[in-house]
Amino acid sequence: MDTKTITEGEFAGWHTWPGEPFEHDTAGPFYMRQDEDGSMVAAFRAQRKHMNAGGVVHGGALMTFADFALFALAHSGEEDGYGVTVAFTSEFLAGALEGELIEARGEVMGGGRSITFVRGIITSDGRPVLNFSGTIKKRHQRVDSK
Repeated sequence: MDTKTITEGEFAGWHTWPGEPFEHDTAGPFYMRQDEDGSMVAAFRAQRKHMNAGGVVHGGALMTFADFALFALAHSGEEDGYGVTVAFTSEFLAGALEGELIEARGEVMGGGRSITFVRGIITSDGRPVLNFSGTIKKRHQRVDSK
């Protein structure tokens, strides 16, 4: 999937996947970049649309971002592949507040030709808020259903 480089605003220099309509247009946009140490990081700024009635970022918004982060953390720069999440687990650790910077960092734990295992942690202004792990099944051809 093709990435787009952001040229303005807080996330200038970061990349996004505009071809993912739910994660980009509805839930996000979410961003990713390579950190100074070579690892990938994903981020977004918590907005009103991400909040629940309790005044914290909705758990579903954090899990959606964690699903995006699985792919961002495993991203190698190859644009010809496509994948699907086949397993996902998460644990909520604390609440994230509107206006805070939400970041995901983690690592690829292993895998093979068609499976990748990823784990990570989401922080909100540096506080841990969600622990997650998941499995990506690589596909070489995207299936469109209409």
